[in-house]
Amino acid sequence: MRWSAWASRYGAAAPVLTHKGPAMHVLVIGAGGFVGRHLVGRLVANGVHVTAAGRDPVRLAQALCGVSTIRCDLARDSADDWLMRLRGIDAVVNCAGLIRDGGRYAMVHDQGARSLFDACYACGVSRVVQVSALGADAGATTRYHLSKRAADDYLANLDPSGSRMDWVVLRPSLIIGRGGQSSALFGALAALPLTPRLGRGKWRVQPIHVDDLIAGIVRLLFREAPIAARIDVVGPEPMTTDALTASVRHWLGLAPVPIVRLPRWMLAAVTWLGIGPVTRESLTMLEAGNTGDVDPLIAATGLVPATLSVALARTPATDADRLAARLMPLAPVLRWLLAVVWLAGGIVPLILTPASTNLALLAQVGLTGTPATAALVAGAMFDIAIGLALLARVRRAAMAGIVVMLGYTAILATTMPALWADPFGALVKNVAILGLALAVHALENDHG
Repeated sequence: MRWSAWASRYGAAAPVLTHKGPAMHVLVIGAGGFVGRHLVGRLVANGVHVTAAGRDPVRLAQALCGVSTIRCDLARDSADDWLMRLRGIDAVVNCAGLIRDGGRYAMVHDQGARSLFDACYACGVSRVVQVSALGADAGATTRYHLSKRAADDYLANLDPSGSRMDWVVLRPSLIIGRGGQSSALFGALAALPLTPRLGRGKWRVQPIHVDDLIAGIVRLLFREAPIAARIDVVGPEPMTTDALTASVRHWLGLAPVPIVRLPRWMLAAVTWLGIGPVTRESLTMLEAGNTGDVDPLIAATGLVPATLSVALARTPATDADRLAARLMPLAPVLRWLLAVVWLAGGIVPLILTPASTNLALLAQVGLTGTPATAALVAGAMFDIAIGLALLARVRRAAMAGIVVMLGYTAILATTMPALWADPFGALVKNVAILGLALAVHALENDHG
């Protein structure tokens, strides 16, 4: 099969590989993430044989159509683990990346990537595309950037000229597009009644739309000439975060509103509390600036990225986009409120309520003596555990709470039906808490 059609499809300006024989087989690491999902979809739509790799291949298979899926975990897999997976693979794209650390930046971004690159080199993979981050250079200071840069350096040093295994490191700026963390953050800011100003309004970014990033990756995969380069992937126009937020608000179809400056300490508090997709690392990166030179990308791919306004206009906002933007700031607030309910449900009986009162209530359901005391302590500790799990953003903590609450409600409704008429809503309030818990569970951001 000849791939010369790619030249006309993706622009003749960039040199494109003519691939003879079976369709190119591309392995996409981190296929369940934002960039990975878009890349897999584009490759499949154009007849490429794709294997998608992620931590949960079953969920990947449910989310992605027309691909093979395999399990991988960059935090644990060695080079030997990759050798079997790389049989028959022509090119590898590493899109894996963590938003929050949890002590794993170095394990996933650096050590895990090194094992992957070693295996690619040993297996004779023709080309490796490493999706890094703008700022992962000699001036890197954050753990995120340092871990990405370490992997980039390792890949570049494996074969500096790319004569045996060609490689390219792509360092994108903020990536805009549905399903992305940057879009979620600025969409949430844009949908607020007052537009928050990050910093003093001078933080500069150079966003690129995910469609342009993916088009660039595809062109590089099929480029005939060796690359062996690091390329900043940015849009054509630098802008302040104020301008970016205003553009997203306009895209959402919302009228302009006044801007209010957020103090640095408030931004730091938001990152410490883990509210939304913003982290201490991302805040530091924004503060340092996130701009670059677009010319190397154009030279390597022949692709001229669209301006932000043009890129957003390609896919007009829908009611679902506006709803998502308004709900995103509420998700962490609802989670914290639900956590407070569970923590209070465990702490109050243990510390504030007289033991005699608690034991008298348990006696009404048939528990007395040591079993009653044990049940009281166990129930309180269970409530506290669920509250802490919610604060720690443990997956399905809200659903676990729903199961426990339904169990409590069923027991009390059976043994003490008079509680339905309690003037303080001893049981009725569980209906409202059930709604809150369902909302928290539904708003979990879980790509797998």
